[in-house]
Amino acid sequence: LAIERFMLARDDLNYLLKNYGEISAGGGDSVRRYLGTVGVTSGLYGITKVLKELQNEADDFVEYTENMNEFDAYLRQADTSCYSANFVEFSAAKTKPEKFLDDAKSDAEQMKKRLNAMAAELKL
Repeated sequence: LAIERFMLARDDLNYLLKNYGEISAGGGDSVRRYLGTVGVTSGLYGITKVLKELQNEADDFVEYTENMNEFDAYLRQADTSCYSANFVEFSAAKTKPEKFLDDAKSDAEQMKKRLNAMAAELKL
């Protein structure tokens, strides 16, 4: 089941990146739905727990764990950027929501790299 969840997360992350322009046009919460940080429909929902479950199955435990921790950090950064995009227009800040959404996309691209590295460690 954990492997299936991992594959689902990877599929949803790839979908998000492939369709980022359209999804991000719906605002920060639209992106957060795909990141699994709003709602429970994304394959990325609860992914940190899934990645920890698979940790002992990795060829190189240390390499896998480093990628897992980096993945989690990028996920948190992407979520924070999307959350900020929701409210920046109402603040005194001059930053546009698009800047935060662009940052979140960069974070999601880094998440993909880490997820692919973990998949290699799991021979997926």
